[in-house]
Amino acid sequence: MHLSIPALVFLLIVTSCSLPQRPATAPQVPVMPNATQALSKLKQGNQRFANHMQNHPDQGGKRVHQLAQGQHPIATVLACADSRVPPEIVFDQGLGDLFVVREAGHVADDATLGSIEYAVEHLKTPLIVVLGHESCGAVTAAVDVMDSHQPAGGHIELLVEDIRPAVQKAGTHGSRESRIARAVTANVKLVMGQLTRNDAALAKAVSAGAVRIVGAVYDLHTGRITWL
Repeated sequence: MHLSIPALVFLLIVTSCSLPQRPATAPQVPVMPNATQALSKLKQGNQRFANHMQNHPDQGGKRVHQLAQGQHPIATVLACADSRVPPEIVFDQGLGDLFVVREAGHVADDATLGSIEYAVEHLKTPLIVVLGHESCGAVTAAVDVMDSHQPAGGHIELLVEDIRPAVQKAGTHGSRESRIARAVTANVKLVMGQLTRNDAALAKAVSAGAVRIVGAVYDLHTGRITWL
């Protein structure tokens, strides 16, 4: 039997409509690393960066397309706003790899805590890194304000007040540069404690072993990170 062209087209349309339809493929959720694995990945990335052997991972068009379906960062990084310390670059990570919160002096105000809480509760990041850096301008301002007994003025004063306990912890002995260096480390540790002390959700996650908090200080001269 010979079918006319219109009849053949009709038959193909009917046949294709009657075939069972495959369900839409759901986007695959990557297997999340635990805190130890995530930390190891960041350490390896910084070593590559400091040695000028970056991989520049996850930065192509394919990655952009993948991330349109959702994000699954391996770590949350609370970092200073300093332009010389962009976390994705100094850890040699790519798009979607890190959930980054940045403020001068990486202070833990309410907005910062809310951002980190979101990353832990909704994105399930297993690791929080508090990243300070050498010669931090916000820490330096706090040191100078306490030395001069003169207010910083404007909204910078809010940063100074948040950092003041770290400067006091660092002590007054030694040169100005050494005091600033000690205050930078003290400020990282101060903020690490504030995350769980001032946020019940983060405290619960840490207590349950769902998330780990670590501190780090970036060296502007070498590009290397010292882990606390």
